[in-house]
Amino acid sequence: MREVAVIGCGMTKFGELWDKSLRDIFVEAALQAIDDAQVDKIDSMYVGAMTPGLFVGQEHIGALMADYLGVAPIPALRVESACCSGGMAVRMGFLDIASGNSDVVLCGGVEKMTDGADVTYALATAADQEYEVYHGVTFPGLYAMIANAHMHRYGTTREQLAAVSVKNHHNGSLNPKAQFQSEITIENVIKAALVADPLTVLDSSPVSDGAACVILASMDIAKRLQKPCVKIIGTGAATDSLALDKREDITTLRAVKVAAESAYGMARVKPTDVSLAEVHDCFSIAEICIIEELGFVEKGKGGPFTEQGHTALSGKIPVNPSGGLKSKGHPVGATGVAQVVEVVDQLRGDAGKRQVKSAKIGLAQNMGGSGASSVVHIFSI
Repeated sequence: MREVAVIGCGMTKFGELWDKSLRDIFVEAALQAIDDAQVDKIDSMYVGAMTPGLFVGQEHIGALMADYLGVAPIPALRVESACCSGGMAVRMGFLDIASGNSDVVLCGGVEKMTDGADVTYALATAADQEYEVYHGVTFPGLYAMIANAHMHRYGTTREQLAAVSVKNHHNGSLNPKAQFQSEITIENVIKAALVADPLTVLDSSPVSDGAACVILASMDIAKRLQKPCVKIIGTGAATDSLALDKREDITTLRAVKVAAESAYGMARVKPTDVSLAEVHDCFSIAEICIIEELGFVEKGKGGPFTEQGHTALSGKIPVNPSGGLKSKGHPVGATGVAQVVEVVDQLRGDAGKRQVKSAKIGLAQNMGGSGASSVVHIFSI
């Protein structure tokens, strides 16, 4: 298996991009990544997108994006795994190069969510239609169930949930590409409009437009280009039952744990070796559960660990230095690739005011639905 490196990154601002189309934002991010990598040839392309057919009425976006980027007739494939689509696209690119099939691959993610589609309906297609959606359950409701169970079982407090959002908004205030660049307080979060008890609107990621792309290359190509490169040293993916009620313990995200174990094993590192992590904080409770599954903290202790500042930029394990989905934004197909962009920027020392000191190993964890799919990548300089 060949070694694989990230040699280029590009990303649009996340937010309500009314003046740009789906293809516009993808091409913008892709051209940035190509310019950063300084490559003149792409062998293949993977595009993560959850449901552009429902959001903007466009399918077949692998071919569409290759055409408008001007790289056709290369193989170009759309990858779908709900909100985990972008991360899975990066995994597909990694496997393509590691296998020896391609030398240079563009992996991107894109979503245009604000153009008038029924967002609740579109996102709900990632839940179990017969046993969850038919009965009126939405993702805020599913994550509220997880939050209530975690609070009951482990004593996690409302303030600890809010601390996730406060921390991520602080980080997002330092990120010029974040959708929300303002700080908030614990009181703001708790007193915000209730979405699904105990989660308020400030516990929840927003509806966003955006795109992110990375250029992957075999290590020999990366060295020949003499570009600063970040090596992908581990990757893992897993799935769980789609419906929450089919799980033995709804506070346990088994797909995250299994994917992380696989990635750690490939990378030959431990959770304590990780300098920083980008994780899928679609709701505040998700980040708390995820850092437990990743092994950063003992099961049930994610709330106090966050409240005590251990996941802050200057903490033991900085989590979501980009601002995470909560502040940076969550254009669902783009999120997993944007996480990789942040980790690469951090390891290169290019993260500006949110730079984590002495960052050597970074982790990106992307997740679909209520945790039915997850992918974990580990990077090093």
